[in-house]
Amino acid sequence: MFYIEGEGIDEADVTAAVERILSYLGEDGDFSIHFVSDEEIRALNRSYREKDEATDILTFALSDGDAFPEIEGEEKELGDIFISLESMHRNAKAFSVSDDEELHRLLIHGVLHLLGYDHATNDFSTEPMLIKQEGMMKELGFSV
Repeated sequence: MFYIEGEGIDEADVTAAVERILSYLGEDGDFSIHFVSDEEIRALNRSYREKDEATDILTFALSDGDAFPEIEGEEKELGDIFISLESMHRNAKAFSVSDDEELHRLLIHGVLHLLGYDHATNDFSTEPMLIKQEGMMKELGFSV
């Protein structure tokens, strides 16, 4: 189960996309997706990563050790995803893709982070997480 917060998004599309992503991965869990402005994500990035700049996505996973143990019969708490719609739109233009395609890419990216995947660089040709992300984009029909 997940919670969506923010303006300027098609909640039904986001819900359907996230359900497809989780089904593909054979995963479930509780998490939230927040759609925010560049200003809001910059403040979060500054506070939590000491980077004073806007970014497209920040993910705060709760999978750090035993701090949030899984309780039998309840969905696992995964964390929070924050997406800047302004940065997402800029990325879409820069990569010559639709806003929908870039949104789906960010949703996959965020869910993978919540599930414990990580990457040290943004090299799509060598980073296993990013290779998996792009493979999922194609397999789920989110990109051509």
